[in-house]
Amino acid sequence: MNQHRDALARIRQWLGDIQPEAAIVLGSGLGGLAATVEQPQRIGYADIPGFPIPKVAGHGGDLVAGQLEGHPVLLQSGRFHLYEGHPPDTVALPVRVFAELGIRNLVLTNAAGGVRPGFRPPALMLIADHINLMWRNPITGPVIEGETRFPDMSEPYDRGLRELAREVALGESLLLEEGVYAALLGPSYETPAEIRMLQRLGADAVGMSTVPEVIVARARGMRVLGVSTITNLAAGISPTALSHEEVLAAGRQVARDLERLVRGIVRRLY
Repeated sequence: MNQHRDALARIRQWLGDIQPEAAIVLGSGLGGLAATVEQPQRIGYADIPGFPIPKVAGHGGDLVAGQLEGHPVLLQSGRFHLYEGHPPDTVALPVRVFAELGIRNLVLTNAAGGVRPGFRPPALMLIADHINLMWRNPITGPVIEGETRFPDMSEPYDRGLRELAREVALGESLLLEEGVYAALLGPSYETPAEIRMLQRLGADAVGMSTVPEVIVARARGMRVLGVSTITNLAAGISPTALSHEEVLAAGRQVARDLERLVRGIVRRLY
């Protein structure tokens, strides 16, 4: 709890009079959007109590506040993962801070493997729902002030924000798939048998992040939008071996499309 309060106090001090309207979390290889923010202010994770330094390639290590399409936003360049050994509380710490700052809209991006055979990576997929196979939940334990004990997860990804994203994609002539995201603990990639299991469970994409953040956001009453960059086909579907380098390269290829999508959403959100 002290970790949460200390991080909040430091970020409030850093932000000063800035009141972000939305927070955007940038996944593997997707940090380029942070470089396009106007009037940027940066603070490294090393200067924020409780924020670990990301050790995963493709993840930055700072928060960026500034203007995007004329609106104040806060970008998290680099996230924390359960597979790094962090407890769920640490993975969800930034979202708890965002909520305390009064941010009501959260945009989460990630890199994911395509479970649906018809995907043609790299591609963008709007997350309609998720399956939590991480066997971890960041709201277990004592109820934290401001959070619901039993958050409703019947609509984890806000219907209105998803409709807005589809409208932006249509206006920008962007191909935007939509599907179910399965979250596994990692860090090993899935076996072909596990991918066949996920297909039977109804998953369209698989990754190792995002779900803990969504759970806390919903417990806080935040509106959530999730977008996966489908960087590769999963094991048993892909004809080649999987690698993190492939994930980063594919993320760079589709980064411009993701930027156009996020910018369009922010522009029309307010």
